[in-house]
Amino acid sequence: MGFLENLFGLIGDLTWGWALIPFLVIFGVFLTIGTGFVQFRYFKRMFRVLSGSNQTSDPNAISAREALFVSIGGRVGGGNIAGVAVAITLGGPGAVFWMWAIAIVGMATSLVECTLAQVFKRREEDGTFRGGPARMIIYGLGTQYRWLAVLYAICLIAAFGIGFPAFQGNTVAGAAENSFGLSRYITGAVLTIGTGYIVFGGIHRIAKASDIIVPVMALGYIAMAVIVIVLNIGDIPGAFASIFANAFGFQEAVGGGMGAAIAQGLRRGLFSNEAGLGSAPNVAATADVRHPISQGITQSFSVFIDTIIICTCTALMILVSDVYQPGADIDGVVLTQNALADSLGDWTGKFLTIAVLLFAFSSIIYNYYLGENAISFLSENKSAIFGFKLALMAIVFLGAVAPGATAVFFFSDPMMGVLALVNLLALMMLFPILGRVLRDFDEQLKSGVDRPVFDPTQFPDLDLDHTAWDKPKED
Repeated sequence: MGFLENLFGLIGDLTWGWALIPFLVIFGVFLTIGTGFVQFRYFKRMFRVLSGSNQTSDPNAISAREALFVSIGGRVGGGNIAGVAVAITLGGPGAVFWMWAIAIVGMATSLVECTLAQVFKRREEDGTFRGGPARMIIYGLGTQYRWLAVLYAICLIAAFGIGFPAFQGNTVAGAAENSFGLSRYITGAVLTIGTGYIVFGGIHRIAKASDIIVPVMALGYIAMAVIVIVLNIGDIPGAFASIFANAFGFQEAVGGGMGAAIAQGLRRGLFSNEAGLGSAPNVAATADVRHPISQGITQSFSVFIDTIIICTCTALMILVSDVYQPGADIDGVVLTQNALADSLGDWTGKFLTIAVLLFAFSSIIYNYYLGENAISFLSENKSAIFGFKLALMAIVFLGAVAPGATAVFFFSDPMMGVLALVNLLALMMLFPILGRVLRDFDEQLKSGVDRPVFDPTQFPDLDLDHTAWDKPKED
């Protein structure tokens, strides 16, 4: 075990420690410029997906909005509550600015990876779609790169399918025990049963559950933050001033100054919005849309919601409170709880526990689908997916009732680092194809087509599934 811990520790150092974060930042800037600042050009278009009338006419398909909410359910989690608090504590208020910066470039990265997942998606027998980086490697780069796709799928299962659900179960059970005094076994049982009900219903039930849970949890949390901001409106200008002053070194809140702000902001921002990590494209590929770029725009919006809106809400609640102490040794969730209580009273601790529960539960079902999608790529045996569903339920229960057991999932972060590097390598190699698809979308808009339609026959050199684009779809 010691050897394995050292091995995965080395992998983590070689990815997250040395190369990955600068690579993600530089690559995000490159994609922003290479796509003509697409996240700004199509920002207004992102909000179309929220329209209730904007649904697919195919009852077997997943709509763009459902895919959006599933991905938001995965991106929005403990990082938005605890991670932001840790970033501010260790990096100072300036960390928030650098979280915004990585989110802005990450919007372009997410658009690119999710568009390519749509381009190379495949229609299943039941009418749904499967796709993601593993499949875009096979169909976009060729079977000679199958080893790279297999490596990606294995890392996806290890990190998102096995490791992270245990941590989410632990987070929920700990919060329920602290706020409501509930036994970890009770919380674990309820969480496991709920997880089983959702995952055994397949992607349709996952999408329907997310369509309900995500708006409730996001809007409820944002509403609470707005109340805090209104009550402390006089302190808001000062909070923003400290964010910008600390971000550029004009004001040093913690040891390390501007360097600490940049490091913490970039790291926590990437962990929160997952842009470039290769996870969201698996869900993006399930959507039934008119054009791949449409879902890319939608997933770019997901990054905006996660970081620019929800993470900012957490940051402002903390910065306007009297409990924030730069550099203090405090648990992230506790700091956010204390900040809420400082403005609205102790009852908010229970509200935050419920928010953590919803955030974590949505992340668990999202993580399940990522694991299932990877397994379906590695094996066509249906029993493998059935076994994974049972294993996931056991992992969630174990993580909830035995907090120390989560230590055995030490491989999760290193595997996510490898996952991201494989995904970024594939994106670089496939970027010329993305450029062609984006030009097709832009040219249709310029010609007066309000809702561009993807015609696979215009790309005869690509290995596309023409049945995935055989009828009009929603945008």
